[in-house]
Amino acid sequence: MHGPPPTIPGLLADGGLAGDFRHEVAELLQRKHTGFPGAQPVSFERAHLQTLCQEDYFLCEKTDGIRCLLYCTVGDDQEEIHYLIDRKNNYYYQDPFHLPHQADPTLMKFHKETLLDGELVTDRYKDGTEVKRFLIFDCIILDGELLSKKPFDKRIGRVQAYVIKPLNQYLRNNPEAKKSRPYEMVLKDMDKPYALDEMFSKKLPNLPHGNDGLVFTCKNGPYQFGTDDQILKWKPANENSVDFKLQLGAFPMWDPGDGAGPVEDYDAVPELNLCIHHSNGDYRKFADLFVTDDEWEAMKGMNQQLDGRIIECYVADSGHWRFKKEPDGTPRFRDDKNDANHVSVMRKVIKSIEDGVTEQDLREHSLMIREGWKKRHPEET
Repeated sequence: MHGPPPTIPGLLADGGLAGDFRHEVAELLQRKHTGFPGAQPVSFERAHLQTLCQEDYFLCEKTDGIRCLLYCTVGDDQEEIHYLIDRKNNYYYQDPFHLPHQADPTLMKFHKETLLDGELVTDRYKDGTEVKRFLIFDCIILDGELLSKKPFDKRIGRVQAYVIKPLNQYLRNNPEAKKSRPYEMVLKDMDKPYALDEMFSKKLPNLPHGNDGLVFTCKNGPYQFGTDDQILKWKPANENSVDFKLQLGAFPMWDPGDGAGPVEDYDAVPELNLCIHHSNGDYRKFADLFVTDDEWEAMKGMNQQLDGRIIECYVADSGHWRFKKEPDGTPRFRDDKNDANHVSVMRKVIKSIEDGVTEQDLREHSLMIREGWKKRHPEET
């Protein structure tokens, strides 16, 4: 077990400053909306097996980390500063580090008006070593140039050539600088979509961090703010989940026999309602959360507010909705999210569960996916 993902480092920007940054980023993105701009994948359905045969996609593992955007900008004195942006659109000021510009031979110039997409992970090794890393998997803006309409392979090519390559050279020239950085920065590994046997047999079993599936990203697709139908997330059946808002209902009634009549039994398990997001502020009950008495005791033992939090759940073999567990057995609350999944997202997840695309299905289609790729890329044969 790899343990929980890291927490976001840095100093949380106050409301006024964060608001200024949100408008600044929206202007750079040429958007009217100031909400979190990150792309969100859709759940893998059986029809997507044919999609992989007919269109070019890249394959990577789905890291169980913390999704963040890294905003590179300047401070009041034109100094280099960086902020991590979480799903809630909060901004976290990062301890100073240098991200050298590729056009400067001295590597002292830095990137600004830049927005990188990625995830924070803690890699844990058998010798007990832990290394925090920011895995970059996309670039939305680079030095003021909006890249969202460029194809995915060109965007990650920019990351490798203009961000990672000069950074590695700078760290080779200044090895002491590596020690003070809050985390390493690397480009996330991308494979051909047919490299599924190697992914399942070699890569996933040897990952130093948590993993809960695969991601297929369209090679020629633009960067899509919000839900992107060209980013496909595949999860094994036991990992497919929905984020609900948990609402506590009534407790069972019991009669203590004192003549006062039935009263609520606050030691028993109450109604646990799983509510789904329909529109702004409109939450409706979808299902009951099933917990055992021991699980309820563990939940109470957290000594935390339970009502109103976002909780990650899956459908058990029994057909009940159950919560995903942290290593200590308590529920996985998604406090990094303001809202539960939208009802449309939930429907797609349920369809993905019903479609039941398995690891074996993916492996069996790898040859057809490869043949399709080779036909479209005869220069590689």
